[in-house]
Amino acid sequence: MARSKNDLSNEQMIDLWVGMMRIRRFEEMALYQTTLNNVYGGVHAYIGQEAVGIGVCANLRKDDAIASTHRGHGHSIAKGASMNRMMAELFGREDGYCRGKGGSQHIADFDIGMLGANGIVGAGYGLAAGAALRAKRKGTDQVAACFFGEGAVSRGTFHEVLNMAALYKLPLLFICENNKWSQWVPVQQNVAAADIASLAEPHGVPGTNVDGQDVRAVYLATRQAVERARAGEGPSLLVFDTQRYYGHNSADMQVYRTKADIARLRADTDPIARFEKEILRAGVVDEAKLAELLKEIDAEVEESVAFALNSPLPSPDQLTEDVFAPVANA
Repeated sequence: MARSKNDLSNEQMIDLWVGMMRIRRFEEMALYQTTLNNVYGGVHAYIGQEAVGIGVCANLRKDDAIASTHRGHGHSIAKGASMNRMMAELFGREDGYCRGKGGSQHIADFDIGMLGANGIVGAGYGLAAGAALRAKRKGTDQVAACFFGEGAVSRGTFHEVLNMAALYKLPLLFICENNKWSQWVPVQQNVAAADIASLAEPHGVPGTNVDGQDVRAVYLATRQAVERARAGEGPSLLVFDTQRYYGHNSADMQVYRTKADIARLRADTDPIARFEKEILRAGVVDEAKLAELLKEIDAEVEESVAFALNSPLPSPDQLTEDVFAPVANA
């Protein structure tokens, strides 16, 4: 029997599970390393939102671009970043992506199209739009995707870039990860629109709400938007309803919700557990194989910690390097 267009191959489903679990284990390790004082600065954990990063980036090529947020570890891993260099950056080490000077919120790797995580809310809009405009002008079929949280919808750049992308039919995906909390404030107290996806309509851009805890739904919705962008039909706004199970950052005590609330969310919405049940029930893989894959993932994460610990700290004479852009000779 022919496979439906909306079906995923067994290999794709296993890859999606592995991708989500790689993010989950890396993030858990990063949080643990903060308790050992090995990580410089705070960590904004992506745990609970893994299906979005993986489901989106599984549709992108290496030469496609993404712009990320302060919660960017998951996006980086999903786009193909090295765990070793990421952990080294968190540890403030020379072999990190920014030579240990950027930390958790500034992971970037232009070789894989990762334009950078960013500590400024909504700062990725312009970066992704620039990449999309470049692809449009060069006549390639590359696309760009901009990740942002629901809190960033209230930034003027969201509306400016959405308008520009619509005008020029840029191959740009607006990826809103609506985890309901704009830092510590419920989304309804920060965004007037009851339906964020509807904000695309006045610009003639399709806006779609998607269950962000269902990696299959994320993948299929993104695939449609990517196909549309590559065909020259312009941007799309995808709003993924998702959850984060930890605080805004590693210092957030989450006084705005109870431990019982978080436990309920984990039990009811965990994207990895949900998808794992699906692929086990479908006979795509068995528990023994998943345990084997998990062992490989854990070994990769452990290796990243060893790599980071063995990497030197930046020397003091590098303090003023990478501060200003080089000036061309007159």
